[in-house]
This record gives sequence, structure tokens and C-alpha cells, in this order.
Amino acid sequence: MHKQVWNNRINFRKMETSELLKRVRQIEIKTRGLSNNIFAGQYHSAFKGRGMAFSEVREYQYGDDVRDIDWNVTARFDKPFVKVFEEERELTVMLLVDVSNSLDFGTVKQTKKNMVAEIAATLAFSAIQNNDKIGVIFFSDRIEKFIPPKKGRKHILYIIRELLDFHPESRRTNIRLGLEYLTNVMKRRCTAFVLSDFIDRENFKNAMTIANRKHDVVAIQVYDRRVEELPAVGLMKIKDAETGHEQWIDTSSRAVRRAHHDWWVNKQAELNETFTKSNVDNVSVRTDQDYVKALMNLFAKRN
Repeated sequence: MHKQVWNNRINFRKMETSELLKRVRQIEIKTRGLSNNIFAGQYHSAFKGRGMAFSEVREYQYGDDVRDIDWNVTARFDKPFVKVFEEERELTVMLLVDVSNSLDFGTVKQTKKNMVAEIAATLAFSAIQNNDKIGVIFFSDRIEKFIPPKKGRKHILYIIRELLDFHPESRRTNIRLGLEYLTNVMKRRCTAFVLSDFIDRENFKNAMTIANRKHDVVAIQVYDRRVEELPAVGLMKIKDAETGHEQWIDTSSRAVRRAHHDWWVNKQAELNETFTKSNVDNVSVRTDQDYVKALMNLFAKRN
């Protein structure tokens, strides 16, 4: 009897694993195609290296900046030498992925979590095409997991698998915590994409401003149409995915639907103000919309 149960568990796990690998492969084919064809060159020019790296030394020439003189080499050869710098082409890209329970919501086409996984995978394949390193910070109201930046397809497939199958310890959200962790853990400048629905009771404006001074932070908001507009379907039981709080609302009431819509409009206005004051490039995409168009608009905004 025990042996039968054990075998059933093993078979179920095998089925789960094979289904997961199938989904990983599907996402790889789709997102790799997008990064190869549609985003070729767009990503590169939008997120090209911002820093200058030391390349070599050469003899001082008239007009060179005296601040670039390498005094050690100059002393060794008894004539002035200057450091030559070149633009760093390789980037380190970090994905800050919200894994709180509110991302499991989705009424049309797909959940927010699945769309976040696809967008993250597209950015990851675009990064390795550019020979960039890519890493991930999974956060809820705590740091759930840190994947250090690396290169290569194998590393990206591992990231996609984690994006699809990660199970957080906490259900809640704290974006400030994710941004502070990024600021502390990444010593060198990187490009950081924050993927979230940005539904957070905490204020994260200061953390975002500080993170964006040190790094190049880009915000990608994913949301569902029913968060924006309630359907008129009569009595509806709603549940807060993060707190578990449940209540009944009458969606046939125009006043209820208007109040909900007003809440959403005010929330978006606050969020846009945060992005503006933090000087962070951002884009919003709905789960039933084409995220390719949204990313293209984001890339175009930066060129």
C-alpha cells in the first residue's frame, strides 16, 4: 500500500516536472524569437553601457586631460602617460520580480505571474544576445531568493524555470525592501527591471530614487483589466490574495463600480508621480494586451 502511494507520488512529480519543462521550452521558443527578431538592436541601443572602463595607457598628447595622467607609469618611464577609457558595452541586468500572491490573479488570457515570466524571459534573452550578465531578485515582503548574475542559455533556462515554479514563503508585498536589497547587494552599476503590479501599501519612492541614482532602474507594471474596471455581475465575493480578507460587494451598483474605478485612477496617479519624482522610466501593460508593443514603446522612449 505504502509502495503504491510512493510510486504515485513519484509519477505525479515526474508529470509535474515534464509539464514544467514543456512550459519552459514554450516560453524559450516564444521569447527567444522576440528578442532575436523584434528587439534586435532596440534593446542594445536602449540599454547600452553607461559607464567608462579603463582600457590601456599611452603617451601624453597635447590636449589630453591632466586628470587622466597615470602617475605610476609616468614615474616609471620618466615621461607622462595617460589612461585611456572606453565605454563599457557589457551590462549587468537584474530582474526584480514580485512573487507576492496578488500576481496569481488573472481574469483574461493569463495571470499576471505568467505575463511577468514571459516579459522577464524576453529581457533575459535580449540580455544574453548582447553578451550581458543577468540575475534575479525574487521578493515579496522579504527577499525570497537571489540568483547572482551570469551569462549563458543554461542560466536563463534556470531563471525561467524559477519564474514559473517559484513558491514564495510570504504572500505580501514590500517593493521598498526589494529596491534596498538591490542597492546594497549590487556594488557596480547595473540595469534593473522591476516587474510588479505595484500594489503596495508601503511607500517606496525614496528607495526607488536612491536605487536609480546608483543603478539604471526601469519599472514594468503588469495589471489585470478587472482591477481597473469591475464587471456588473451582481453580488461578488472578493478576497485579498495577500491578507486573505474576504467580503461581498454588489457589482450591480454603479456607485460601487465608480468607487472602485476612482480608487484605481488615484492609485495610478500616485504611482506615476513616484516614477516621475524618482526619474524612473516605466511602462504599464494589461494581461490581455500585447506586451511586445509595450516593451517597444519603452525601448523607443530611451533611444
